Amino acid sequence: MKIVGGEVILVEIPFTLRGTGIGIMPTAWKTLEFALVRLEDELGNVGWGEGFGYSLIDATKSVIDRLIFPSLIGQVINDIPTWNRNTQRQLHMFGRYGVTIFAISGVDMALWDLYAKRQRKPLHRILGEGEARSEIPFYASLVRYAEPDLVVQSTKEVLDAGFSRIKLHEITLPNIKACRDTTGSGTSICVDVNCAWSHNFVETNLAELRGLDLAWLEEPIYPPEDFGALKALRGRGLPIAAGENWCTSFQFGQALAAGAVDYLQPSITKVGGVSEYVSIIDMAARHDATLMPHSPYFGPGFFASLQVAAARPGVHALEYNFVKPDAWLADVEGIRHGDMIKVSDQPGIGFEPDLDVMKKYGRVIGSRNL
Repeated sequence: MKIVGGEVILVEIPFTLRGTGIGIMPTAWKTLEFALVRLEDELGNVGWGEGFGYSLIDATKSVIDRLIFPSLIGQVINDIPTWNRNTQRQLHMFGRYGVTIFAISGVDMALWDLYAKRQRKPLHRILGEGEARSEIPFYASLVRYAEPDLVVQSTKEVLDAGFSRIKLHEITLPNIKACRDTTGSGTSICVDVNCAWSHNFVETNLAELRGLDLAWLEEPIYPPEDFGALKALRGRGLPIAAGENWCTSFQFGQALAAGAVDYLQPSITKVGGVSEYVSIIDMAARHDATLMPHSPYFGPGFFASLQVAAARPGVHALEYNFVKPDAWLADVEGIRHGDMIKVSDQPGIGFEPDLDVMKKYGRVIGSRNL
């Protein structure tokens, strides 16, 4: 397929904020930010991708505009994983991981969307063999509230919305206990502390953490790629999860070889796109690792994650960012029934943006054409 046009569209949609919004990020997190990659082929097909960003989508856009598009636009791409590997090698001097891989992720995703559309098939039929799942289970992921009353209020809202699994981002034991006291024993709770604790803290509070009956403890220590330290916390009656801040199948291979975690959590917008994501999932299957991927976004990354999960039964559940945006970039709530979300059977990844929302909340639009 020949790529004849490309642009990166930045969209920022506010969401209802309770509490300070500070904790997971250094400044208040109160908007959903998207670096949307739009590619067009010689037949007029449009492919959509998403480069990870949050508050750095401008940097993701810059890498795509200045380092990727100049060599991509006008080229014929027949093997997307090979294009991905070659691009990683070409850009390695700008940093193997982080924003460089976020940018490659978005373009790779758009290429796969284009490829599936040219084949007139949903991506899950391109990637999978045999029967695909028609809907995927999700767990509700809450922002950090840091106040017990807000934790209780949000926990009740999650249960009312039909979710049976909750992920907290609280870093104090009383706040975690407030959630458990609200749900009772019938709800699965996991906790992501975003590297805020230490090995010693976990050891000291192990009995209390076990008593909270957590499904897993996510990214308990810094740095998140200290595979040896993560392994040392396993087998203590508290399952360990990590992976949202690891990049490429190479780094995940190192983590699997080290036996670092009980639950593996790749993020399709951060690991290198569909190509690397599928490689990681297939690698995890060979290691008999349990997959609970990171997916707290509502753009192409969300829909691409759905497609891959439909094709790969090893993906146990995906993450649903439980916030209330002022507008939806694409119809997510319309395909959600409780904690199950329907997989699109339309050609491509199934992402159909609301153009009015893009226009209203768009920040910067730039393009490069053949």
